[in-house]
Amino acid sequence: MPLPKRRHSRARGRKRRTHWTIARPTVVTCSNCGGSKLAHHICPHCGYYNGRQVMVTESA
Repeated sequence: MPLPKRRHSRARGRKRRTHWTIARPTVVTCSNCGGSKLAHHICPHCGYYNGRQVMVTESA
């Protein structure tokens, strides 16, 4: 296994790792009930997706 001949600086390693961030999930409002939900997912509050009901949920 090859080894580096010289030590890499801290700045060089940190420049390489600048894009190692965790992406935040995209949260949108439901068009049916107005609650917050993940984009391209069924609304956990009302069970609607893309303007139609795809899951029956219990009302509290």
